[in-house]
Amino acid sequence: MKVTINDVAKLAGVSIKTVSRVINNEESVRQNTRDKVMAAAAELNYQPNQAARNLAGTKSYTIGFIYDNPNAYYIIDMQNGILSECRKQGFELVIHPCNSKSDGILDEIKEMIKQSRITGLVLTPPFSENDDVIAMLDQLDVRYVRIISGSGAEQDSDSCVMIDDHQAAQDITDHLIQLGHKDIAFIGGSDEHQSSFERLSGYQAALKAHHVAPQNDLIVAGDYSFDSGVVGANKLLELEQKPSAIFCCNDETAAGALFAARLKNISIPDELSIVGFEDSPFSRQTWPKLTTAHQPNQQIASQATSLLIANTRNQSANEICRLFTPKLVIRDSSQQAPS
Repeated sequence: MKVTINDVAKLAGVSIKTVSRVINNEESVRQNTRDKVMAAAAELNYQPNQAARNLAGTKSYTIGFIYDNPNAYYIIDMQNGILSECRKQGFELVIHPCNSKSDGILDEIKEMIKQSRITGLVLTPPFSENDDVIAMLDQLDVRYVRIISGSGAEQDSDSCVMIDDHQAAQDITDHLIQLGHKDIAFIGGSDEHQSSFERLSGYQAALKAHHVAPQNDLIVAGDYSFDSGVVGANKLLELEQKPSAIFCCNDETAAGALFAARLKNISIPDELSIVGFEDSPFSRQTWPKLTTAHQPNQQIASQATSLLIANTRNQSANEICRLFTPKLVIRDSSQQAPS
């Protein structure tokens, strides 16, 4: 027999309204009352019906996640991070993949919001960095939290969780320079992602800090894909002055660069060091395993969701982390520059 809110109220010795306030995490409930209700719910294994909660009043208990990103591992981590926080706080999750380059993307997002009756959106790049999307959400008065690339100084911290790609890219490049590399190439990411520019600027900042002369022909375009790593590495390895190290904008690109180098019988890392970014499974599935920067995507997504829910409840969010700096992970794909 299904357990109802009435059963929880009876066991806890409180009203149905009080149980509802506890389930909705309203701050006005006294802690001892909250404890009794939660204990009763746990004893009865009570699971709130989210659809019923949404239909019962004007308040929604559904978070939306829209995305367009070619990196499947990134999307899975984001989904899992958002979902874990939704489950913890009694919310449902609506996942809506989109084509960010579609002419009708704004209308599509608007219709999804209307149909799903969401309480707010978690936005990842490129949507989180799209001014038209943000302006539309502001006009619709829809709550959102943006996961974006940046250091935090220039952003509204109440609606942003930031990733300091610049500093992490500088740390990776510092690592290569300390290994004696001077001819360090860079394979970029998609232009529609701010992280591509932040990682490039971090790479350039490290070169400048160590008085290493930049070389324009060592910087090639990419799009965060395995194929772009293959194409970019082939272009770099055909240069008269070949690089001794390649910094790729993400691990999938680095895996492609490593593949291209192996087809040319170039030993990694003896003849060429290759590093990535994000610490995705790609970095651990290659041989040798990739030096990279660990980006805790599930934790980032969880914190963004927690911030969104706190904002919708007008709760304090001081304890929620708003800035993440990916940390250098040194593995076997980087070593001392060949003499």
